[in-house]
Amino acid sequence: MRQLRNYADDRLVNGCIYCGGSEETREHVPSRVFLDAPLPENLPVVNACSSCNNSFSQDEEYLACLIEAAIAGSTDPDNIRRPSIANIFRRAPALRARIEAAKSTQDGQTLFKVEANRVQNVLVKLARGHSAFELSQIFREEPSSLWWCPIALLSENDRNSFDASHIVEMFGEVGTRGLQRMLVTQFIIQSENGEESTQNLLIHDWVDVQDGRYRYLAIDDKDEVRIKMVIAEYLACEVVWKF
Repeated sequence: MRQLRNYADDRLVNGCIYCGGSEETREHVPSRVFLDAPLPENLPVVNACSSCNNSFSQDEEYLACLIEAAIAGSTDPDNIRRPSIANIFRRAPALRARIEAAKSTQDGQTLFKVEANRVQNVLVKLARGHSAFELSQIFREEPSSLWWCPIALLSENDRNSFDASHIVEMFGEVGTRGLQRMLVTQFIIQSENGEESTQNLLIHDWVDVQDGRYRYLAIDDKDEVRIKMVIAEYLACEVVWKF
């Protein structure tokens, strides 16, 4: 992904972005467990304390393994498409057994019961990281709303709406990476009498961290910050903080 320098006020982002403690480590956003080797250059990083940096790893492994098991319909490492996740299943038999125990079959389909609190923990953590890195906005409180859904279960209209670029109506913090990523696009509008006019719009587009593995869209607009994420082109997620 293309890395940009942050020209926003440095005072907006200081300390651990999760708890406000000391800046002891640098945390990758997204976490490397959601990506494949070779890793992309210039991965986004944010400040974190050691405790917060380490506290999410088990839940992140759980979510990454759950997604790949759902795609494969199996927890058998030989059936998992991502070698790194297959290796986690091999070295962590307790995690594999936990996910296997959540598996069921209904109408010929393999389903997995989700540990929702663990999924939420990871998605909110990722969203906080994207908000801090792209928008220089820190949110340590719980989000106003959060949802996730397998992309395949979205209706065509919902999928198109979710995947669409965002038309900017209000600028966020000047100098942030998010503001620098804005693009100008042109639309040709035809009136009822056939006359055409050109309209310029500012948009925020998706950031592809790694093709097929992870992408996100960070929006600072009006009275809310909205973070959209797609993991493994399987799970669509959205986290919103309202001011």
